[in-house]
Amino acid sequence: MSFPHPTRRHAMLGTGALALAGVRRAAAAPAPIRQGYQTNMWGMPTYYLMRSGLLQKHGVAFQDFAVPSGNITMQQMVARQVDLGTFAGPSLLIGNARGGLVAVALIEYVGKTVRVMGRADLHMTKIEDLRGKKVANQTGSSIGNIFVNKIAPAHGLHKGDYEEIRMNVNDMVSAMLAKTVDAMVNVEPYNAIAEDHGIANTILDFSGVDRLPVFMAATPDFVHAQPDALVAYLKAWLDVAKDFKDSPDKVAGVVGAFYASKGYTMTPATLKKALSRVQVDPGFPPAATLAPYMQEQAEALIGAKKIKTVPAYDSYMLGQFMAKARA
Repeated sequence: MSFPHPTRRHAMLGTGALALAGVRRAAAAPAPIRQGYQTNMWGMPTYYLMRSGLLQKHGVAFQDFAVPSGNITMQQMVARQVDLGTFAGPSLLIGNARGGLVAVALIEYVGKTVRVMGRADLHMTKIEDLRGKKVANQTGSSIGNIFVNKIAPAHGLHKGDYEEIRMNVNDMVSAMLAKTVDAMVNVEPYNAIAEDHGIANTILDFSGVDRLPVFMAATPDFVHAQPDALVAYLKAWLDVAKDFKDSPDKVAGVVGAFYASKGYTMTPATLKKALSRVQVDPGFPPAATLAPYMQEQAEALIGAKKIKTVPAYDSYMLGQFMAKARA
């Protein structure tokens, strides 16, 4: 059977079809990952990930969204303004209840980065000394929830026994210096800065209460739409862990430049002290290790009327993507 010779019109249609196919292929390319991160020390491994070139090495495009603390990233994710972000267990559970957020990796342990600190001139040495005092707290954050729901009650302090001053963590050192608050529940590097400048002293280190695992959370929409990009993204995180272990000076250079750009003055020793309190270890611990901890966090949030039920562990802890990244 013979076919008619293509006319100019047919050729143009064919060219147009190929052009449209090219447009479709371009449109189908994965959108840049919208990465949220907090500007305290918890977010610096994520900041380093984005500034190290490791995401580009694994073919991952991104946009970054900086906020003072992880609970704000969580709110952005619930509103579907951000795809990925780090925060601790309480914020993960609240984000799951409000917007179906899931964990795709445990990125770091940060219990040593969080302290309750008092103004140096007040000479407070124990949590009980906060009675009647003004305590700066990032209300709604994971560390804020742990202080209010767990630490303070364990020392006989309940709401009303101290005045909670709602404040972003990056504003607390200035408030301490101005003596508008008496104490703060804060995170690195702000604790190290306050300590080294003689503004505050440590009352309690969170690591004795909670190792504070920090999770990389994702929206269910992103997990469904870009599973391959997620695996490539987690491969980059494994490279970040190597740099934190083997190239600490390189990491300190990137992180130090970030804080210098924000107007914070830190000596190299102060920066290294703050960074040393972050244990970067991307992975996914077995459920037997993590599930009891998350159960405890959920029950505390239920008691505080932050969530209504304990979610099924496997419904929001998705370890399969990190397993593929390690394969």
